[in-house]
Amino acid sequence: MKLLTHNMLTSKCMKGVSVGYPLSIKALDIRTVEVEFNPEFVAKMIPKIDWAVLCSAAESLGKTELPKEVIDNYENDQDFLKKVHHILLEVDVIDGELVCPETGRKFPINNGIPNMLLNEDEIYL
Repeated sequence: MKLLTHNMLTSKCMKGVSVGYPLSIKALDIRTVEVEFNPEFVAKMIPKIDWAVLCSAAESLGKTELPKEVIDNYENDQDFLKKVHHILLEVDVIDGELVCPETGRKFPINNGIPNMLLNEDEIYL
């Protein structure tokens, strides 16, 4: 699971959950997978992500290279964009779990795929 994916996941559809975001990560296996650098893509993604959640998720995986806030003129800073690219697209949680901040419900991550399926009795209608 890429941290870009994590940044968009929520457990809001669960009974008893009003926000369900951000899910915490408990990683058992993390890998770095090289992905071709595309600065335009990364620059376009930055305004769409929750920066504080991304930084927190990265730190929970031992990745501390991101600044706490998005820098000014980031679109033209290749070093910054490469750091963001690495965290968003190259850090991959292979096995572990995501945990709902409100209920503590655990969602497994197996082979890089988070399983967010709910049991029938957990679904908010």
